[in-house]
Amino acid sequence: MTNRLRTDIQEEEAEKELVVEEKQPAKDFSENALWKLFAKNINAEKATGALPFLLFLVLLGMIYIWNMHLAEKTTRDIDKTQKEVKELSWDYKTTKADLAYKSTLSEVAKRVDTLGVKESIDPPQKLKAEEGKDEH
Repeated sequence: MTNRLRTDIQEEEAEKELVVEEKQPAKDFSENALWKLFAKNINAEKATGALPFLLFLVLLGMIYIWNMHLAEKTTRDIDKTQKEVKELSWDYKTTKADLAYKSTLSEVAKRVDTLGVKESIDPPQKLKAEEGKDEH
């Protein structure tokens, strides 16, 4: 340490200390410009007179929120129904293709063969009725 006077050291330390600024006291609420503006223009009579309009606005807001919930629910129901229709369409197409396959001549012959019915080898014959004979 150097040989300096104690007063010099104390002065240097005082300079190093942070200068703390004093905060100005917050303005009183009544001094606020916005408050002054409202205080001049609004009184109890005007507030009471505006109450029905404010209630009307609140009612409109509630109807708007209800309508949004209803629209979202309807959209969800539509999406759900569309998915069900797709699944049923796939089932229909699968069943239709399966029926078309099972109704082919070869598949019918295989299924009926287990019952003992066999496919006719002779071609079908056309029957003709003779004219002039009585059919008794």
